[in-house]
Amino acid sequence: MVVQYSDCVTECGFGSFVRLLFRWRGSVYKMVWQDMLIYILLFYAISFLYRFGLNEHDREIFEKVSIHCGHFRNLIPISFVLGFYVSLIVSRWWGMYNSIPWPDTLCIYLATHIQGTDPRARMMRCTVVRYVNLAILMTFALIAPGVKKNFPGYQQLVDAGYMTDNEKAILESLERKTKEHKTYVTFMWASKLVDRARREGKIRDDIAQKTITDELIKIRGFCGELLGWDTYNIPLVYTQVVTIAVYSFFLFSVLGEQFLDPTKNYPNNIIDLYVPIFSLLQFFFYIGWLKVAESLINPFGEDDHDFEFVALIKRHLEMSYLLADASPQEYPTMVQDSYWDATLEAQNEKNELTNSAFVLANRFVVQPDEVVKGECDSPC
Repeated sequence: MVVQYSDCVTECGFGSFVRLLFRWRGSVYKMVWQDMLIYILLFYAISFLYRFGLNEHDREIFEKVSIHCGHFRNLIPISFVLGFYVSLIVSRWWGMYNSIPWPDTLCIYLATHIQGTDPRARMMRCTVVRYVNLAILMTFALIAPGVKKNFPGYQQLVDAGYMTDNEKAILESLERKTKEHKTYVTFMWASKLVDRARREGKIRDDIAQKTITDELIKIRGFCGELLGWDTYNIPLVYTQVVTIAVYSFFLFSVLGEQFLDPTKNYPNNIIDLYVPIFSLLQFFFYIGWLKVAESLINPFGEDDHDFEFVALIKRHLEMSYLLADASPQEYPTMVQDSYWDATLEAQNEKNELTNSAFVLANRFVVQPDEVVKGECDSPC
């Protein structure tokens, strides 16, 4: 589930963002600590070998190798490759979020245009809502392992109330005809039911029917986009290039960032430290950057940064019936509110100002038959 922290940064005062740095769940520390630990162990193992395990001749060879690795590792364009890759991944992640279907608008249309509190009208509204939620659930089950774990087959959908035994038999018969996903079937059922409601007079005109049908097709498009995002990924070669570039950069850094003997006056080795502070910061930033891309490339899983589809399914189902099948008692009565008199007074004042402006304007209007007299009566 995406970690929410917006409520902690409602103000931009001093220290408002500092407290976010100490969170563990969904943090960058949780993603990079294992890689950081391996890097530190390798660095100190090689450092101890250089300082205490090599003779003078072998140390000179090691120093030349370290300088060589430190020079040529910078030829790897890690900032450009990694930056463009993360930008592409974030754009893809935002596109996935915008493709998540929401049935709220459709349910409002159903409650507005399929009128009536009789059992037939209610059944039509509720059945269309159930078909749409069934389609969304089947789509989520195809892309999200957490949803698939809760609804592995059609029988679980029947047990949860999303499907009837007759509908289950129809979908199972379609399984023998094609192996393609069956989410389109429920949208077809919903569209046919809307058409039946129009023919029975439950929908008052063709424009209302078109409005509901267009919203059904829109939700169908969102489900198709989710399946497309899941099927067509970023080319594997690009991901491989970025991953190899980052890890090879730090593999050479283990040798190239070693502190050499400062008495030998090697370039950029004028000080001898035991803690490679700047190397660790560089590793933290670049590996954290790569881990961000790895966590966002597929937000349909069960990590801290993934979408919570199981909770979203429950929310969609509950909200759909609240909107589409509201009882008459849930609609408020229309009364004059506390601003009624103030609104009338403001309107009267506006009318008075308009009339005054009209009278004032007419006072200075020159009529066509009027003669404008100058200082002398003789023509110029």
